[in-house]
Amino acid sequence: MSCPEPELPPDSAMPALRARIDALDARLVALLAERSALIDEAARIKTQENLPARIDSRVEEVAANARHLAGEAGLDPDLAEQLWRMMMEHFIAQEDRVLSAPRQD
Repeated sequence: MSCPEPELPPDSAMPALRARIDALDARLVALLAERSALIDEAARIKTQENLPARIDSRVEEVAANARHLAGEAGLDPDLAEQLWRMMMEHFIAQEDRVLSAPRQD
């Protein structure tokens, strides 16, 4: 059972703010797509150099960097670390699919 949609006052600033949030979300998605393409490139390099998808020291370095950058930007470092660890798990799996695919020499 969902709650009824609240009605905004006619002079509400919410529609404009929501539009800004939606625009920011679109930029974030574009940046994540760019990161995904870089992960594909990393997987190709790792294939050539016989490196594994998961390199634990790099995972920890990226997580620490996310915490540091978040703190500098005024974002909760715990949130940043959780988001980055979730992203890294997804991208490691993405790399692993490339690395485990049959090689086409």
